[in-house]
Amino acid sequence: MNDNLQIREMQDESLINNAFQELLDAYLATKHRKKVEIITKAFNFAKQAHKGVRRRSGEPYIMHPIAVAKIVCSEIGLGSTSICSALLHDVVEDTDYTVEDISNLFGPKIAQIVDGLTKISGGIFGDRASAQAENFKKLLLTMSDDIRVILIKIADRLHNMRTLGSMLPNKQYKIAGETLYIYAPLANRLGLNKIKTELEDLSFRYEHPEQYQQIENKLAATQASRDEVFEEFTAPIRAELDKMGLEYEIKARIKSPYSIWNKMQTKHITFEEIYDILAVRIIFKPKAIQEELNECFNIYVAISKIYKPHPDRLRDWVNHPKANGYQALHVTLMSNRGQWIEVQIRSRRMDDVAEQGFAAHWKYKEGGGSEDEGELEKWLHTIKEILDDPQPDAMDLLDTIKLNLFASEIFVFTPKGEIKTMPQNCTALDFAFSIHTFLGSHCIGAKVNHKLVPLSHRLQSGDQVEILTSKAQRIQPSWVNFVTTAKAKAKILSILKREQRQAQKQGEDILRDFFEKEDIEMNSVNVDKLLTLHQMPREKFLIALGQKTLVLGEEDRNELKEKTGNINWKKYIFPFSKKTKEVPQPEVVETPNTFSVKDLDRKKPVILTEANINKVFILAKCCKPIPGDDVLGYIDENDHVIIHKRQCPIATKLKSSQGNRLLAAVWNTHRTMLFTASISIKGIDDFGLLNEITQVISKHLNVNIHKLSIESNEGIFEGQLEVYVYDVDDINKLCTTLRQIKNVQSVTRI
Repeated sequence: MNDNLQIREMQDESLINNAFQELLDAYLATKHRKKVEIITKAFNFAKQAHKGVRRRSGEPYIMHPIAVAKIVCSEIGLGSTSICSALLHDVVEDTDYTVEDISNLFGPKIAQIVDGLTKISGGIFGDRASAQAENFKKLLLTMSDDIRVILIKIADRLHNMRTLGSMLPNKQYKIAGETLYIYAPLANRLGLNKIKTELEDLSFRYEHPEQYQQIENKLAATQASRDEVFEEFTAPIRAELDKMGLEYEIKARIKSPYSIWNKMQTKHITFEEIYDILAVRIIFKPKAIQEELNECFNIYVAISKIYKPHPDRLRDWVNHPKANGYQALHVTLMSNRGQWIEVQIRSRRMDDVAEQGFAAHWKYKEGGGSEDEGELEKWLHTIKEILDDPQPDAMDLLDTIKLNLFASEIFVFTPKGEIKTMPQNCTALDFAFSIHTFLGSHCIGAKVNHKLVPLSHRLQSGDQVEILTSKAQRIQPSWVNFVTTAKAKAKILSILKREQRQAQKQGEDILRDFFEKEDIEMNSVNVDKLLTLHQMPREKFLIALGQKTLVLGEEDRNELKEKTGNINWKKYIFPFSKKTKEVPQPEVVETPNTFSVKDLDRKKPVILTEANINKVFILAKCCKPIPGDDVLGYIDENDHVIIHKRQCPIATKLKSSQGNRLLAAVWNTHRTMLFTASISIKGIDDFGLLNEITQVISKHLNVNIHKLSIESNEGIFEGQLEVYVYDVDDINKLCTTLRQIKNVQSVTRI
């Protein structure tokens, strides 16, 4: 037994030392100043701290910090400070060592980053918000001080996703869900394109394994024909670039499985209908750095003589880089096979920035540069402003910041000709708030290209915008509905909340004065009478009183005096209870008293059978899952287990905020229970078409129609069917058969 233990320890030691040597080799190959000593010290300290601890996969725990440090070094391109922080990132959380210990041994900078990376265990910012959402909040707070915190956190998440297979299914959904919801967009915003794509694909693989495999198989099956198209398309381009005397390489860029699936879901199309799976990337070495931009356009001119370019699809990220530093020239060309193919033209430097993002900027500075250069200060400043406001609930905060994570950009000019980068679909009001909160708060309209427009006017790239203000203007609640930027939304909500709190306080005073004046006892019963009379909840009623949109009068007096008894009620309405914001829940039915959530083994998936569906496990009304759908369970506050589709928007929110309440779930039904499913059908209107559709559904497929509505307009018809089916296979069979009907253009499950 001891011999086996010794052999295992020796194997572990060899494994750990080899992994650390790989990290050192990767570090020594970079341009960073070589601080091997402090990295070795951090490794030895972390190795000692995690001694004897193993990961769920069985390997020594220290392998995880080494792997994260390697990602930080090789894939993100950070230096010794970040590598040490990555090696130490779990020490404070998982051992008895403190941040002070780290500070004494490795200095305050590394200690600050490690502190930012240490997960939060309780709610610092609010009692109701989940620890998961609070964790993000702490992360963002620290991130606005030092960008390296988020970069190391992304590396940590990437390694966790790469080793997610050893986790329990319910943990997989939680981790994959929050990765897709916040970490992939963050990686994208920081320009880590390669990491963003891998995070999305790994999340997709664990959440929807079958669909992932199907797309992988289809990509493999169509590889040969894509290679043929690529060779044929690029041959004349190569000849032209050779003639220009350029040093270059041409790569095929294949759309990732997640991007393909996402497009299939949002556009309701099949794999075969996606035309941009293949894109071409030209990466060249400029003859001189100052000629870099000109050479991009020279290549564009040369290749557009070979193939016709799409007039509306030229994207110039060369002169106007994206907020994350991305630069390239995108052009879409018509191939000889009648197929649009996107070509991305970039220099080697631009390609490095596109793949490594933020970290690649100092790679091109003399002597390797420093890690502290703020390429994303503007964006971080926006986040800091939102975080500085004490109002936001942690989940609201995530949603608000997410608004700006995904945004594509446009370029807008001020009246003086200064250029401003704004998110696509932003309004004149967003622009006003981006300049100054005062300007946004008092904005009454705008002049876009010297024409008067309302606040909700959506700006286009190249617009010149002048904001018109009035001191009399106040923030309107309706503004929240049309602004699109995180900053504008956060400021409007913050000011509205402040005004509502003031109005509510004034309303309380007005109500007290009214009761005193009428000499009526102010108790919960009497106040409830007024609420019933005006059909308003308490908070709304008090705000209306405070804002003078409601005035108490004769009717209220009569209501109270006629029906008030002399009972001495002890339960007073004040202080008013503050309502907490809850995650939206689908309608539920009562579960039998015999069932208890405590009986569930959360480590095992729950089995959904005909006997327990809608009795023990409730199918969510928001996404209407049926057998065959990828699902998960959520234990709500009433201890009901709600079954959601994994890609349902509410489930997405739950995965990123209430991960500890999730359960893995699998179907085990035997085609004895019917479920309703909705199908959308579109096509060209024709005589007898409706009859043909119903014949196919009822007679050929033996499916019962629950509801049917079809509308025809100018020769095009659109319809919705609600049918009874046993499982997803029935729906797929139904959709495939309906698509074969002449003049039916598209059939999709809603």
